[in-house]
Amino acid sequence: MGKAKKEFDSEGVRLTMSTKDYLADMSGQLALGIMANLVGQMTYFYTDKVGMAVGSVGIVMAIAKIIDAFTDVIFGNIVDHSRGGNKKYYRWMISLAVPAAAIVVLMFMIPSGASNGVQFAYALVTNLLLTAVIYTMIATPFSAVMVVRTKSNSERSSMGVFRAVGNYMAGMIIAIVTIPVTNMLGGTQSAWIKYGAVMAVAVLLLFLICWKNGHNAPFTHEEENNAAAEPEEEPVAFAPAMNMLIRNKYWVIVLLFNLITAITNAITASAGTYYCKWIFGNDNLVAMIGGAGLIATILGFVLSKPIINKLGVTRTVSMGCLGAAIAAGIRCLAPANFIMYVVTSLLGSFIQIPLMCLYGVLTAMAVDYNEWKYDKKLVAMSGGAIGFGNKVGSGLGSLLLSLFLIIGSYDATLAVASPSMRMSIYGFSNYFPVVINLLMYFIFRGFDLEEKLPKMREEVAARHAGK
Repeated sequence: MGKAKKEFDSEGVRLTMSTKDYLADMSGQLALGIMANLVGQMTYFYTDKVGMAVGSVGIVMAIAKIIDAFTDVIFGNIVDHSRGGNKKYYRWMISLAVPAAAIVVLMFMIPSGASNGVQFAYALVTNLLLTAVIYTMIATPFSAVMVVRTKSNSERSSMGVFRAVGNYMAGMIIAIVTIPVTNMLGGTQSAWIKYGAVMAVAVLLLFLICWKNGHNAPFTHEEENNAAAEPEEEPVAFAPAMNMLIRNKYWVIVLLFNLITAITNAITASAGTYYCKWIFGNDNLVAMIGGAGLIATILGFVLSKPIINKLGVTRTVSMGCLGAAIAAGIRCLAPANFIMYVVTSLLGSFIQIPLMCLYGVLTAMAVDYNEWKYDKKLVAMSGGAIGFGNKVGSGLGSLLLSLFLIIGSYDATLAVASPSMRMSIYGFSNYFPVVINLLMYFIFRGFDLEEKLPKMREEVAARHAGK
């Protein structure tokens, strides 16, 4: 691995990351993103390809995500109690890379001719294995890497940008290729299984790339002269650790922020497919819109770091929330207009891309506050508990999507959408994003940690020096 240049950021913190490090780290997020976005496609797969009842699908997704949410918190505490220095955060990735690839294929192998009960059980078990077990046991320690890999906010922001690129790339890949490729293969369940096998191989290779680089990487406190490693933090029992986190208002804000964002993402993952199929009459348009979205995506990521540097963390998030609400509001004015739909979708994506780059940074800032307030970082548990918000939000998002479809009397066998179906699709695609993004904006107004952190870090450093 190429050595990072011995330089310091504007706050005097040593820089430890190289371009190769950023790219390898991004590959791990890309693999996780593929897994998560495939789960986002399952509602459409279950209802339109397997024939499961909409209500059953919503219940499956909600149960899986809620159980999954609690495993994040529990496993975060397990990681914090484990030994092995910073290398422990990558140990789980190499152990679970093959099971991750296997479960991606098994998700699509639900018995199509079986009874509703058998299908329900199979869908629930496979969703739990993917999200609550395998994904969680990789993603929870992986999210902690951003905190321990570097103490530089500049490098954390850069890691956030690369991870957001990986996550967004996963979303774009799934959005662009899923429907056209599976339709090209016949549009049947068998076509989806073949597609899943290809995605499984990609997930495996990406995890291996990330692990190989991360396993040998220097961390923030490790100098090039092989100085002694920083002692591991004394573990905190689960109940006291949760009490500390709940009393950290910034952690609570980030938790709520992740919860609401996850609800939006869960709905958005399937909204485009339903919109193109029933409003515009052709689900293959998803690929065309996704392809056009690449322009906005590339531009957004190119400008993300300059925007974050100019506006700062807090104002970047506020801009993303308000911008997405305005874009969705404009779309409400002419919901059946294809050009309006494409333009506002691209605009909303572009505006929110810098915000996506800051999820890990916000969590790291909450961890820094833990250290200042309690003299305990609670690195993995902080990330795992934030994951709790993500998972509950995803489950609620899937349940809300199903409720919208139920209220609209969704019927996948119709040739043309009924008026109630069209209104339900407008509801979760256009009106709901306006409300949810405004809610995120007002919640985040209480996050005033950005300007306080430098002084807090000085106090922590002085405290440690005194010991």
